[in-house]
Amino acid sequence: MSQDSKVPEVPEVPEVLEVPEVKAEDAQVPEEQAQEQKPRMELAQLKAVIEALMFASPDPITPRLLNKLLNDEPKEDVKAALEALKADYLDRGGLHIADVAGGSQITTRPEYHEWVRRLFHERSANKLSAASLETLSVIAYKQPVTAAEIGEIRSVNTSGVLSTLLERHLIKIVGRKNVIGRPFLYGTTKEFLIRFGLNDLGDLPRIEDMAQQLGFEAPPILMEKAVAEEMLPLDEGDVPEDSSE
Repeated sequence: MSQDSKVPEVPEVPEVLEVPEVKAEDAQVPEEQAQEQKPRMELAQLKAVIEALMFASPDPITPRLLNKLLNDEPKEDVKAALEALKADYLDRGGLHIADVAGGSQITTRPEYHEWVRRLFHERSANKLSAASLETLSVIAYKQPVTAAEIGEIRSVNTSGVLSTLLERHLIKIVGRKNVIGRPFLYGTTKEFLIRFGLNDLGDLPRIEDMAQQLGFEAPPILMEKAVAEEMLPLDEGDVPEDSSE
């Protein structure tokens, strides 16, 4: 080989461009944009869905539960549909949507309760005795309250009545009073609100009206404003599982 012969040059290999790694979270569409891309229900359809849920539920439907069940719909749409549905029921005749225990429930109108009772003949097992109603009234207005305090107001032993109300889930043990013996303190439950069609305890009628309706004379101590007292927490095992609502 002569000195003048040249070695052929090897062509340069182009550099490989690095493709930046795309993370899964970077590839996701922003939540607001994804929500906009989903087809939104028409108001009429959304109202129908809420009405069906409310009718099928044994308990009042809360806004939180509605938003959970209808999580594909904007919260403002769900709220608007609920309000529109309530407006529809203003002229629905025998039914209306009541605000009960922090939620909404389709119920019969109060003026037609007597006719509904005739239909079901209201079994005696579901009725509360006069003693139970009196005790329940004391707890509702004076809670949290001990059994001794209830007995002092009613001037009778209330242990049997309290057991009945606990079994019906109308009252529950909420704590212990910070005195010698640490007696249980009783309060009303969500079931109490549902049973009497109340949204919260602020909807309770005046004590005098309640006593007149139940047919007993309200003792003066019942109308005194309760003084807030320190309530001790419950110990483990104090409350049965079915009484801890």
